Amino acid sequence: MSLWIINGKIWNEEKGALQACHIQLADGVISSIVDGSEKADTGNAEVIDAEGKLVSPGFIDMHVHLRDPGFEHKEDIATGSRSAAKGGFTTIACMPNTRPVIDTPETVQYVLRKAEKEAIVKVLPYAAITKNELGRELTDFAALKEAGAIGFTDDGVGVQNAQMMKNAMALAKSLDMPVIAHCEDDSLVEGAWASEGEFSRKHGIKGIPNESEAIHVGRDVLLAEATGVHYHVCHVSTEQSVRLIRLAKSVGISVTAEVCPHHLVLSDEDIPGLDDANWKMNPPLRTPRDVQAVIQGLEDGTIDMIVTDHAPHSAEEKARGVDLAPFGIVGFETAFPLLYTQFVATGKWTLSFLLKRMTEDPARVFSLNTGRLTVGAPGDITIVDLDSEKEVDPQTFLSKSNNTPFGGWKLQGWPVHTIVDGKLVWSEQSK
Repeated sequence: MSLWIINGKIWNEEKGALQACHIQLADGVISSIVDGSEKADTGNAEVIDAEGKLVSPGFIDMHVHLRDPGFEHKEDIATGSRSAAKGGFTTIACMPNTRPVIDTPETVQYVLRKAEKEAIVKVLPYAAITKNELGRELTDFAALKEAGAIGFTDDGVGVQNAQMMKNAMALAKSLDMPVIAHCEDDSLVEGAWASEGEFSRKHGIKGIPNESEAIHVGRDVLLAEATGVHYHVCHVSTEQSVRLIRLAKSVGISVTAEVCPHHLVLSDEDIPGLDDANWKMNPPLRTPRDVQAVIQGLEDGTIDMIVTDHAPHSAEEKARGVDLAPFGIVGFETAFPLLYTQFVATGKWTLSFLLKRMTEDPARVFSLNTGRLTVGAPGDITIVDLDSEKEVDPQTFLSKSNNTPFGGWKLQGWPVHTIVDGKLVWSEQSK
């Protein structure tokens, strides 16, 4: 049985405009694309009428936390994948800071087996750089790659020892695998949760300085140059980091980078006070100057892609207050409408630019066989109603958690259908 998407609109890069079309999916791939002026021969196929709606390659999120194994009260692979699908994501890459840490072939295989049974989107696991993410001993990179890991990261903590990171990069290079880095110098952040800026000064609290992130970026791009590894910087948030990555790229170092929607939209000056831990995240919200720097970095290609860093926590954990609550916010279900509303609907970005940073570019950076709408490509598709406008209601999230600072925001451009390997896996009509 094939699936037809009729009367939708795809982005035509040559014309620089949306173009009406019909798309057929069969055997898990895009089998034909028909001009919208023609009649689609749908026969007995399943049909989705996407009248006037955007038909996009499925969104790709290369930085998510599914909390499974060990923290299933926050999220698990089943609920995380459904939340991702509701946000239009068809491929997600999960971080290894679980319990146990994903640092053995067995834990990698656990994630893959559970995803095969329970996930409705594609789940790609990262493995840890060091055992238990303690920074003391490298994991077995070769065995982890063989088990199905797509890269190595100690996300959640920075690798503090430069020699350990250099050894990791050299080993990853020998296996043609990327190193993905959470950049944070622990000696500069202890006891703080907000950025060093207007908010921390106003409230008389210790701030996290920008250099806590940038020092590791600077160190690591030099190590990447020495080893030749593909080095990827997680959740870039500071002006200094953007500057260092831009310089590294200009001299040919193999470095790529990502940024989260909240670091593009919010600054520390937006934090309402000391009472709501839904504004506590790592990296923290930075200054308006940093926000402008990461926006410019994304626009000029210094930063390659947008990720959510979907980080679910229970309401009880976030209710402990900013000092005791864990870092992180959920991101799957608000990412596209938030960025579409803030940047595309206001004319700051083209629709093509946003789609590229959420589909084609992450696929390119991580060599994924998806992220495009061409005959023969995987049937991973997101359909978006660009005219739909509604308020963010965290109580309707499909995630187990609803820790977000965007509750009540009125946003435009909501996904309405998500298709993976030619099969409809989520629809607004059946929510």
